[in-house]
Amino acid sequence: MEIDHPRAHRSACLKITLGLLAIWFVVSFVGGILLRDLLDANLPSIGSAPFGFWIAQQGSIICFVLILIAYAVLMNRLDKQHGYREDK
Repeated sequence: MEIDHPRAHRSACLKITLGLLAIWFVVSFVGGILLRDLLDANLPSIGSAPFGFWIAQQGSIICFVLILIAYAVLMNRLDKQHGYREDK
């Protein structure tokens, strides 16, 4: 497979990165800080912890790990589409 134009690859890479950063921001900042009281009041507790507290402490960490996995999968797929391979 021939290598595609590097600008197209870089543009797609930035879209993936910025999209995943936006998800991380929403879960950790908005869900864990701005909406914490609302989540505590309207959603059930997880174990002995209120839901907003749980999102701030555990949910954002779990989300970060899932984002790392998604980043690896999406970037490997993007690299293959544009002709950049590691298995040479």
